[in-house]
Amino acid sequence: MGFWADKKVLVTGGGGFIGSHLVERLLEHGAKVRVAGRSEKPHNLISCFEEINYVRADLSRMRNCLKVIRGMDVVFHLASKVAGIEYNFSHPAEMFKANTSLNLTMLEASRIEHVERYLCTSSTCVYPRYCKVPTLETDGFKDDPEPTVLGYGWAKRIAELQARLYTMEYGMRIAIIRPTNAYGPRDDFSPETSHVIPSLLKKVYESNDVITVWGSGNQTRSFIYVEDLARAMIDVIEKNAIADPINIGTEEEIAIKDLANLIIKLSGKDRLVKFDLSKPEGQPRKFADIAKAKGKINWRPNFTLKEGLKKTIEWYNSQYLHKCSS
Repeated sequence: MGFWADKKVLVTGGGGFIGSHLVERLLEHGAKVRVAGRSEKPHNLISCFEEINYVRADLSRMRNCLKVIRGMDVVFHLASKVAGIEYNFSHPAEMFKANTSLNLTMLEASRIEHVERYLCTSSTCVYPRYCKVPTLETDGFKDDPEPTVLGYGWAKRIAELQARLYTMEYGMRIAIIRPTNAYGPRDDFSPETSHVIPSLLKKVYESNDVITVWGSGNQTRSFIYVEDLARAMIDVIEKNAIADPINIGTEEEIAIKDLANLIIKLSGKDRLVKFDLSKPEGQPRKFADIAKAKGKINWRPNFTLKEGLKKTIEWYNSQYLHKCSS
């Protein structure tokens, strides 16, 4: 099992969508996993709950961070306040404050507790609206981040800067990862907080004949299947814990209008797509270069967008719809 065998690993936000997949993979690698979260018993961890040490904790308080980190070898910090484009756009200060505070507290607590390695989970939201595409990691601090995610984007930049400074002054071994939009089984399908793929999928299943897409539909995105992202998080901690940001995504760029039609086709539904030009659509193009991930950590995605969407739709049909109807 190598590097991870018997490693004591904390995953904050491990009961969430991405975190639960990471926890499962860490267990497969032989790690001893502790998860910190707010809920009493996260439903995403039902299948492995007896194999982990689950701690219910409010990580906005330093004493709670110190408590859950104590005795850990590695910390994967995934906990954050996330939301869809409308909430991000209308609450930039809230998104900045909540995420910056959480990130600063968690890393400082990890320093105090002498954690061996730490994952700073950043985002491609750090990139400015008009940047070279595919976007290189060197563009991460140019201009302001995309205006529709301004507060969240700056919070992620601050987390990266803190990681760099803590590496310089304290010699901490910190990895920084910048994922593109993740999707897959157990995603967030709440209309208030969901991202584009779960939002479109829910609309396709719940509408009778028409689904509405925000903006023109010409904006493009790149997506990462959650299992590929969980694998990348593990690889980057092991192979590149030097406060050097690495993009994680795919080499597929797709327009949102084409994405909507692909989801409709794979779902076997008959829906008309309409566009609401009064709504924000975010960056015109959001597509990260992943050459660094290939070179530094020998990582490549295993799933194409079509393959990942098929698996997501299968899960949605078998699990999410069943849960909602029961």
